[in-house]
This record gives sequence, structure tokens and C-alpha cells, in this order.
Amino acid sequence: MKIFVINPNASTSVRDHIRTALEKIKRVDTELTVVCPEHGPVSIESAYDETLAAFHIMDLVRQANKEGYDAIVLACFSDPGLDAAKEISDIPVIGIEEATLHMAAMLGHKFSIMTGMKRRIPTREWHVLLHGMTHSFASSPSLDMSVLEMDENPKKSKKRILDLARKCVEEDGAEVIVLGCAGLAGYAEDIERELGAVVLDPTSVAFKVAEAMADLGLKTSKVGRYSYPPAKQIL
Repeated sequence: MKIFVINPNASTSVRDHIRTALEKIKRVDTELTVVCPEHGPVSIESAYDETLAAFHIMDLVRQANKEGYDAIVLACFSDPGLDAAKEISDIPVIGIEEATLHMAAMLGHKFSIMTGMKRRIPTREWHVLLHGMTHSFASSPSLDMSVLEMDENPKKSKKRILDLARKCVEEDGAEVIVLGCAGLAGYAEDIERELGAVVLDPTSVAFKVAEAMADLGLKTSKVGRYSYPPAKQIL
């Protein structure tokens, strides 16, 4: 089995962080490849960043299909370019946000999403609505940390998450905590041990979903929303 993981930002540090976290949980028979685009934003913290990153992701999606991978994981919690990636791919493309929201709703009555910056809270609320998860959504507090800061300072990130997660559990009724950034990959176990509630690392969740889909031979349906885009000249 071959799984192709795309870190949609251009940060090689975040890419390497993701690879280290996934190496610890992958099956022994799974071949793991983790890449990031050579160009684009080094972190994704706005709709503008998402749009820039999505353009560069498409070539990597095509590469994974051409090289015989069994599934693709988009390792950014905003799932930039996910619909387009599914359209052009013959193999499953799993967005870490989409996969983890569904998983969180199965594991508890309400979930909260840890969000890096305050300006992204409305995006979290909007994406929860789009995925039909409003009934399971408790809150989305801001860590007030950038993606790169979360990646570079695990100790500070974990303390900040733990403080906010306790409030989510005690005040908002959250039973599951979602770490809403790929830069937090590998942090869930330590936080869950301290918190006592379920904590989900979206990159790990999506990766395991990708392995399961590959095992089952599942493909994205091409009869409607994710059908191949019409062939046309690109000027």
C-alpha cells in the first residue's frame, strides 16, 4: 500500500513534522510519502492562502495518480482545493478536516476545534455548517498562535491547547477536542493524557482513513459532484 501525503503549504519544516508523526503510526506494509509544493504560502491562515496553495496542490495530486499511489491525504485543516483534487483524481483524496469532523461526531456528542488565530473562527464555523455538523459543534477557541509558531514551539502549543480544551469540556460541553492544524500533528496523545477527554490529531485520523479506504478498494464516485472536469484549453 502506498499513501501520498501533501502538506499544502510550502514549509519543509511542517512537512518533516508531519512525516515524523505519521511514521510512528503507519502500518509496516504502508509506503509513506510526504511532500509539499515548492511554491506557495509557507503557512495557510486565510482564504487567500488557501487559494494560492490549491493551485500548486493539483500537480502533486496528478503526480500521486501517475505514480500508482493508493490514496492521497491533504494535510491542512482548511482542506484547500479538496473538491478540485477529488475531481481530477482516480484514487481517494482525504482532507484532514473533512475526515476528522465526521470522526469527532462519532466519538462524542459535541466537539470543539482548536483554532490557530481568531480571524479563522468564522471559517471553522462555516466549514462545520457545510459538512452538516452544526448539531455536534460546541466551540472553536483561538490559540492566538501562527501555524509556524505551533510547529516550532510544541511545549507552548500543548499548554495553550490544554488550557483552552479544559474550558471547552467544562463550559461548552465538548466531549471531543479536535486539533485544528496539521502543524499540531503528534500532539494529541500528550494532551489527551492530561485532559481526560478524547483528542484528535486530524492528520493521523485522515491517514488511517486513507489506509482503510485503500484496503477496501474504495474510490471517489465520478457520477456527479466529483466527476472529471470538462476538457478545455487553459490559456
